[in-house]
Amino acid sequence: MPARIDKAPEGQDAALWLSTIAFTVCFAVWTIFSIIGIQIKKDLGLNDTQFGLLIGTPILTGSLVRLMLGVWTDQHGGRVVYVGVMVSAAIATWLLTFAYDFITFLIAALGVGVAGGSFAVGIAYVSRWYPIEKQGTALGIFGAGNVGAAVTKFLAPVIMVAFGWKMVANIWAAGLLVMAVVFWFGTKDDPELEKRRKAGLKPEPLSAMLVPLKNLQVWRFSLYYFFVFGGFVALALWLPRYYVGVYGLDIVTAGLLGAAYSIPASVFRILGGTLSDKYGARRVMYWTFIGSVICTFLLAYPATKYVVAGIRGPIEFTIAIGFIPFTILTFALGFFMSLGKAAVYKHIPVYYPGRVGSVGGVVGLIGGLGGFILPIGFGAMNDIVGVWTSCFMLLFVIVAVSLVWMHWSIIYMDKRRVPELARAQYLPAADVFGQVLPPKPLAPPKGSSGRSKKRTAVYAD
Repeated sequence: MPARIDKAPEGQDAALWLSTIAFTVCFAVWTIFSIIGIQIKKDLGLNDTQFGLLIGTPILTGSLVRLMLGVWTDQHGGRVVYVGVMVSAAIATWLLTFAYDFITFLIAALGVGVAGGSFAVGIAYVSRWYPIEKQGTALGIFGAGNVGAAVTKFLAPVIMVAFGWKMVANIWAAGLLVMAVVFWFGTKDDPELEKRRKAGLKPEPLSAMLVPLKNLQVWRFSLYYFFVFGGFVALALWLPRYYVGVYGLDIVTAGLLGAAYSIPASVFRILGGTLSDKYGARRVMYWTFIGSVICTFLLAYPATKYVVAGIRGPIEFTIAIGFIPFTILTFALGFFMSLGKAAVYKHIPVYYPGRVGSVGGVVGLIGGLGGFILPIGFGAMNDIVGVWTSCFMLLFVIVAVSLVWMHWSIIYMDKRRVPELARAQYLPAADVFGQVLPPKPLAPPKGSSGRSKKRTAVYAD
């Protein structure tokens, strides 16, 4: 278990901020098809299902590699793994410009998706630089790198209109290479890795790293992340297409409005981490799911024409979400998702401090799979159902199921397994085998009497 760090180690700030910037660049590359895919769709004559598969393929790769990248980070440190991810993704993004048909674009998209694996690396790397009571905020800052999706939506349309989509791919690839160099020379190996090297200890085997995955709790966290992160990525990819199809906007305007969703869904993740540190992740998850249920329910309502039998004859009227209300609601949905993304990952260093890479990797894997599956589902529902708002109907079902399962699990734990916790604000920690342990408060900071009435919310729930 990582030791408590009372004094900020040298290189802590550089590790956090360069990791965040690197994740921003990686995320911009990971979502590149949300913009260039629209032009490719026109060039190849793809239907909505094929378009959903194209923009979702990088998300698939980025999801599947997260588990192993997280394990490698636990074993070998995040610095070298992070650089390897950026260089590999840069090469794949450059090779994308040589694709010529749907199959070759899918193959290239698989390589581009490696950039999405950077999240599992960064989470494990950053968490090792901070004590438990500050990890929520630190990981929230790192997770704000999701704003890379907005970077792509702001800049890629302008570059694509002026120079073509291949120039976008070339610039994004060059940006990754530059960031890899800056990261390598600007950061150090994390304190835990340095301590292990000095002690001459070997990395733990893969089998030990995967022990926590036997715990059902890990998979419950994964479902939460399937919605808050997978849903975020899916909408970040889908909204430009939605704006073009529903409201008839041009690609530049659609990209800017898509960014209006991506920015709060990224930046407010920092707030989510801070609130999770202060109030506990359980409460923040309730806020997330309840707010998201309301937003997706309203967004899912399709434009409907009514005919009412009036006294003087039929009365016709239409109910539909206008352009401005739609933009506001997606902004609000992105805000609630951002809180949830931070809250989910607040759990992991608390419950599994020595397995942040492997547990965070599998949670990120499932969440990322949401970003792959959902765009395909959105496209398929468009082709089959023929209703634009069907994408929000699907999201409503997912978040409603997540809310019910979370609430049931908390009641089950509080009232059946640990009856005395029925009125507690924070849930206890759990070991890797799922055994509930009584909560133990952290030692008070140096110079403190330990009598402060204000409780530090260091537990995940």
